[in-house]
Amino acid sequence: MPALEMTDVRKTYRSGDTEVMALDRASLTLGDDEILALVGPSGSGKTTLLSIAGGLLTPSDGSVVVGGEEISSLDAKALTRFRRDKVGFVFQSVNLVPFLTARENLLVVAEMGRRDAKESRQRADTLLDELDLGDRGGNLPNQLSGGERQRVAIGRALMNEPALVLIDEPTSALDTKLGEQVMELITNEVKSRSTAAIIVTHDTRMTHYADRSVEISDGVLAA
Repeated sequence: MPALEMTDVRKTYRSGDTEVMALDRASLTLGDDEILALVGPSGSGKTTLLSIAGGLLTPSDGSVVVGGEEISSLDAKALTRFRRDKVGFVFQSVNLVPFLTARENLLVVAEMGRRDAKESRQRADTLLDELDLGDRGGNLPNQLSGGERQRVAIGRALMNEPALVLIDEPTSALDTKLGEQVMELITNEVKSRSTAAIIVTHDTRMTHYADRSVEISDGVLAA
């Protein structure tokens, strides 16, 4: 079963009397353990596609199926459950909770999902060790470097063992060397769990970490 199937997905917005097409008849299938790099310039529709795949935005038309579940017509409560249980997000701005430690930023995800507390603590510690953050779990985000905060965000995205991980511009604020380290880390963590992932990027130097790349321009996916 594919991790993601998007069929003829459109997303439009109104701007005064004008209809703006953010995504135009996008169709995409992602294997259940595939890493896809979605490449395009700013404003091309990358983040819109990512947000629709993760249930953050509702498409204007088309079908979105994640892990066999059609999410296009889910109500707000069902979408919240879907995002909590099925999807892991790594946002460009990282969005860690500033008053929680690195470990607590992982554990709060498990608490929202009502996971077993003991198992969640063990999983958080395992992830932090794998991410080379075992000795940084007690640090607040402002006590971590940019690369360390990015790694905490990756751990948080994997905390509830999602079927699909969506990653928005993971290297945009990092230099090339650190960016490559983060991409290698993402690839290793995702592949070791047979999880699917979409990585949005404008940096073509990073696409070789993915199984394949798809370009998007003006809301249109390349054939």
